[in-house]
Amino acid sequence: MAISTWLDQQAEEQGDISQLELPTKLTYDEEPDEMVYFKGINHCGILCDKNHPFSSIVRYGHWYYCTGQDKSATLHSSEKMWHLLTKDKQLALKTAKEHIE
Repeated sequence: MAISTWLDQQAEEQGDISQLELPTKLTYDEEPDEMVYFKGINHCGILCDKNHPFSSIVRYGHWYYCTGQDKSATLHSSEKMWHLLTKDKQLALKTAKEHIE
């Protein structure tokens, strides 16, 4: 089942799904239609494999899935992770940029 179809079903059943977690199996089975936005902050350099603040938006059909780690999180922590599901591209961009800039 396509992620956008699954999200449409969930929205019909639950109403507000903006904070719904996408099932891992679905995200592994389907590539996004588009990478809309990505920005990351990595002061350590390219060889550091620890956690660093980032914001990303990918599009599945008419849904935008935003994920990231807030800029105010401490370096190399897994704190302040966030996500948002929306059909509104402008809201997705605004939210992603607010968390990283």
